[in-house]
Amino acid sequence: MQIHVVQPNETVFTIAQRYNVSVEEVVNANDLAPNSRLVTGQALVIPVVGSFYTVRSGDSLYKIATNNGLTVQELARVNNISPETQLQVGQRIYLPAPRKVPKETLGYVQPTAPQYNNAVISDFRNNARNLTYVAPFGFEAKRDGTLKAPPLNPILDIAKDNNVVSMLVVNNIENGNFSPDLASIIFNNPTVQNKLINNIFDIARRQGFRDIHFDFENIYPKDRQPYNRFLENVRSRLPEGYILSTTLVPKTSANQTGQTYTAHDYAAHGRIADYVVIMTYDWGWQGGPPMAVSPIGPVRQVLEYAITEIPASKIMMGQNLYGFDWTLPFKQGGPPAKAVSAKGAVELAARQGVNIQYDNRSQAPFFKYRTPNGVNHEVWFEDARSIKAKFDLLRELKLRGIAYWKLGLPFPQNWLLLTDNFRITKL
Repeated sequence: MQIHVVQPNETVFTIAQRYNVSVEEVVNANDLAPNSRLVTGQALVIPVVGSFYTVRSGDSLYKIATNNGLTVQELARVNNISPETQLQVGQRIYLPAPRKVPKETLGYVQPTAPQYNNAVISDFRNNARNLTYVAPFGFEAKRDGTLKAPPLNPILDIAKDNNVVSMLVVNNIENGNFSPDLASIIFNNPTVQNKLINNIFDIARRQGFRDIHFDFENIYPKDRQPYNRFLENVRSRLPEGYILSTTLVPKTSANQTGQTYTAHDYAAHGRIADYVVIMTYDWGWQGGPPMAVSPIGPVRQVLEYAITEIPASKIMMGQNLYGFDWTLPFKQGGPPAKAVSAKGAVELAARQGVNIQYDNRSQAPFFKYRTPNGVNHEVWFEDARSIKAKFDLLRELKLRGIAYWKLGLPFPQNWLLLTDNFRITKL
């Protein structure tokens, strides 16, 4: 699969000609509207076998081969050149399609307002074949050990029809926020805890959930060990054939402290759970200054620490399917940034008549624009290049898979590149 960055004055027709594919193939692969105007800097995926790489200063056959999981001999052979060839800047090198390795995938769904729920259901239905798990978010634990369920129809039926494992996500959200007091009651009150676990298993059996997942956040530091003991209690009672998983906040060391971090014990979760989802996103967030949502450097730092505490085969890398549009100048406590999808961001750039830029350090696209009334904006989002960088990291660190937050936001290039790089595991 080729990633092509649109240059000035290029059209879908000229790009299709360059790669010897049809206009329809380019349009369909990128879910483009008929006669849509391309944006300079926009990343497109071209449905061809393998891809082409343009040699840059400092490149060598060895460097290119290593970066793409090939040997020098393999790369030389497919390009009909000698392994000792000295490459020239600007030279095109053909890269064969990557060897597909098995990975698990997880898609969170957050059914809320009907109009959004329609988009969620449609996205899940269209991409169920590419998912191992689906996670309706979420079942809210109550102080008496009961659970408040999210809307589930027709999510569970679609999952069953497509051999997707349904995940029962339990959280400590109370009045719209993660509650440390609620979590503390669950962890430290044996009566409430056992009632909650009984209710979870009862719902799982009746509704067909096979993955029991805990997303407890904003936990008091003093509840680190009680949380671990709670998970051990669940593990000891987990029925045969069921999976136990958890969500972890992104940490870079065991010594990271504070209410966000202390109670999330990477080593303990790695020992107790079948797998964990690490939320490697939201460096750029609605209430913070403009920046990439999941910059590759910090994502790598978190995951490289994680694999020192947790087997790589138990780690799911979290991945955002959204970006944000910030109003400038940024003011702490001001109006939050507006969420945008990958597709919506490109359409916004086209409407505003601005080019898309790419930050090589964070491996993320962005652009700036000014409204007719003089208000400046800055947008960061995901595209084919940024998601491919995450896939390369996933492959390099030999992680279990990737967990998407959240379905319902159009990003057609993601799914094409996902299946081009990996063989999706179905349980």
